Amino acid sequence: MANPFLAPSDLPFGLPDTTRITEEHYLPAFEAGIAEQRAEIAAITAGPAPTFENTIVALERSGAVLDRVARLFFTLVSAHTSPEIQRIEAEVAPRLAAHTDAIALDPELFARIDDLHARRGELGLDPESARLLERTHRDMVRAGARLGPAEQQRLRECNAELSRLTTAFGAALLAGANAAAVHVTERARLDGLSEDAVSAAAAAARDRGHDGGWLLTPVLPTAQPALAVLTDPGTRAALHRASVTRGQGGPHDTRDTVLAIARLRAERARLLGYSDHASYVIGDGPDAGVTTAGTAAAAQALLESMVPAAVANAERELAELATAAGGPIEVSDRAFHAERLRNARFAVDDAALRPYLSVERVIHDGVFRAAGELYGLSFTERTDLPAYHPDVRWWEVHDDTGALLGLFGADLWARPSKRGGAWMNALVDQSELLGTRPVVLNTLNLVRPADGEPALLSLDEVRTLFHEFGHALHGLFSAVRYPSFAGTSVPRDFVEFPSQVNEMWLSDPQVLASFARHHATGEPLPAELLDAALAAQGYGEGFATTEYLAAALLDQAWHRLGPDEAAAVTDVVAFEQQALAAAGIALPLVPPRYRTTYFNHVFGGSGYAAAYYSYVWAEVLDADTVAWFGENGGLRRANGDRFRREVLSRGGAVDAMEAYRAFRGRDPEIGPLLERRGLVRS
Repeated sequence: MANPFLAPSDLPFGLPDTTRITEEHYLPAFEAGIAEQRAEIAAITAGPAPTFENTIVALERSGAVLDRVARLFFTLVSAHTSPEIQRIEAEVAPRLAAHTDAIALDPELFARIDDLHARRGELGLDPESARLLERTHRDMVRAGARLGPAEQQRLRECNAELSRLTTAFGAALLAGANAAAVHVTERARLDGLSEDAVSAAAAAARDRGHDGGWLLTPVLPTAQPALAVLTDPGTRAALHRASVTRGQGGPHDTRDTVLAIARLRAERARLLGYSDHASYVIGDGPDAGVTTAGTAAAAQALLESMVPAAVANAERELAELATAAGGPIEVSDRAFHAERLRNARFAVDDAALRPYLSVERVIHDGVFRAAGELYGLSFTERTDLPAYHPDVRWWEVHDDTGALLGLFGADLWARPSKRGGAWMNALVDQSELLGTRPVVLNTLNLVRPADGEPALLSLDEVRTLFHEFGHALHGLFSAVRYPSFAGTSVPRDFVEFPSQVNEMWLSDPQVLASFARHHATGEPLPAELLDAALAAQGYGEGFATTEYLAAALLDQAWHRLGPDEAAAVTDVVAFEQQALAAAGIALPLVPPRYRTTYFNHVFGGSGYAAAYYSYVWAEVLDADTVAWFGENGGLRRANGDRFRREVLSRGGAVDAMEAYRAFRGRDPEIGPLLERRGLVRS
């Protein structure tokens, strides 16, 4: 049978036909895709004198087979892996790194692009094409195109080894998370968990091969949601210990991998002419537009400016908890006492909210409803389309003219083959050049309900659904010519901006009234519960801000090391403690949102190395935008159309901050963020 990846899919939207694809197809397809693109590059460099069409556009068109196989394969790596998928990943990752280097460091290809770049003012290019030429040239320079042969060879070696190491980190983290699950054999130790959560834990234990009992599996962040409700201190302590010790000892230890990654990143940055990896990623020097922060110093300064007020707020909250608890508390007990104090202060009970937050209502009457009101979208489920796992669902997305925008998918439930967290990725990018519509996928890790039980959510899980759908909108609304600019192909510290803005509709009264209804009776969420939940949203902001800043500063600490400094670090845990203390954010009861050994954003190849600051950097834009919506009537179609036109549709085809200014009418202001985070007194 012919390899399904070697020709475009004949399914709607070019969706991969997973009914025909088996694991044995991936490695041959990667090999064929690499060979095809190398031949395409050779044809470019052997062609006549360089023009924009025969060089830049030809480069944009190249690599179709490789793109098809890579998009589905790396979706599986994150969402539905297997021993064979992991074996293939370990084999192919260094090959892909070498292939990327072969293109970026091709001297004949760079000579053509360099010639076009030097003559860019004479080419009569439209703005998007001119931007593509400028970005292609800049990215090749940043990739090492101007280095000498010896430096390029060492760069290739670093890239290949980093690809191997980040792959190994991700595999170890997934295995370690599964191994860290806490098996509980006495029902009383689960007191406080809702019945649907207990049923789900029992199902998880059965699925993992236990004869009985219940299984509590750590989610990716340090803070485990169950700690807020479990009444048994011993269970809380066991679950917290399982969370914070991931990657420290045993067969899934990640510490040596972390050290090797940090050293190689520092060495590579120095090879490329930067003082450290953070300066390379954020774009210090002549790399304007790589990020909106502009320099590593600017990102660091924002984080540091928030620390004193955040820590003061966190310490005030901890003092209140100790008073309420009648004495000092343990780190594993903080969330439990915080939830009790929150409930007492605001008369809110998350367990009482859950029956009103069923996943189907949240999706259809919440997430989709808001998109309909704001952007005129409608959604039609397609049950006839295949997917890589039975959990995946597909919806066609139309605008109010009936025009088909693309395909949206959702893969909601946690399983042992899926890494933790939540994310969006595109199986097909929008491109006028290639004639493709977007296929975007949201992947989450909600706890699957037991058979016959309703799928009920916490308020934080509802927020995650809205957040990830904000990324999906960024992909669905893309209206660019070149695939390099499609959807979320924007600076890393701009990516989270649209998704964070979309969270605002969770608490919009009109949207809430639509989705917050009892799963059995359809009764609306009682006003007193709703008012209490909304009033309590800002509670614990000191803790939330501090745990985030600790992780972001930890990321910067690892990646602001020069090669000699990185080589001198031998103890991951000690370095982490020293870095947090130096930043003034080492609070024993407020551990970082991610500790180093399970910081997948940074060490697992997720693209956030030296860029975890992006969430708060983008939140400056987000909070300022939420204020704009409030000033202009909120959930109004005209507001949505403006945001779509100026931001969501533009992708990377325009400068990110120019897009923001076109939308907002000015530069962003930090005041709304500081007020939201409780860092100023209103």
